[in-house]
Amino acid sequence: MMKSFLVIGLGRFGTAVARELSALGQEVLALDVDAENVQHIADDVTQAIQGDAQEEAVLRSVGARNFDCCVVAVGSDMEASILITVMLKEMGAKYVVAKAMSPVHARVLERVGADRVVLPESEMGQRLAQRLARTNVVDFIGVSDDFSILEIHPPKSWIGHSLGQLNVRARYLINVLAIRHAEGGHVHVSPSPEQVIENGDILIVIGTNDRVNAVVELH
Repeated sequence: MMKSFLVIGLGRFGTAVARELSALGQEVLALDVDAENVQHIADDVTQAIQGDAQEEAVLRSVGARNFDCCVVAVGSDMEASILITVMLKEMGAKYVVAKAMSPVHARVLERVGADRVVLPESEMGQRLAQRLARTNVVDFIGVSDDFSILEIHPPKSWIGHSLGQLNVRARYLINVLAIRHAEGGHVHVSPSPEQVIENGDILIVIGTNDRVNAVVELH
């Protein structure tokens, strides 16, 4: 299902978000005060407009409240990102994602109404550290302070056994959301208890940090 996105701020982060959303078949309007930034992305998105998002009239003219999601990617200017977030929520924007530069900035954005706040550098640093420290961790996503989603290579003792035989949920207190098979790269979502784990598979698991860490240590 195609959704509509307004991406405000076309620095490296905003440009990457806008281009990726467009590549995924979504409707994207990109907005930036810099004409050069707008020109660079014009061919990659549905529409690119030059304008100062700190002016309420500009946000209203692009129909900000009608988009499924507004991405405030001007994180390098704390005051601007806060102001834009406030205006978007006041004019009825459905869902606002805002980029923050620091935990303090993130807390302010949350308090003024941002539906989701991202700290790209912090999150990428955390993911990289997880991958460097644990060779069996393919990727890491922190869902909250207590829960994580990990892509992991299965412990050697699991290979050749079904999820039911391993009794993963009861024994390890984690859930296997999906299995990506080595052969053909097929992803098996919500695998059944009969699903056998094969060599080369990647497991996407979710659980409390201590439980997923315990599974990682099984290697």
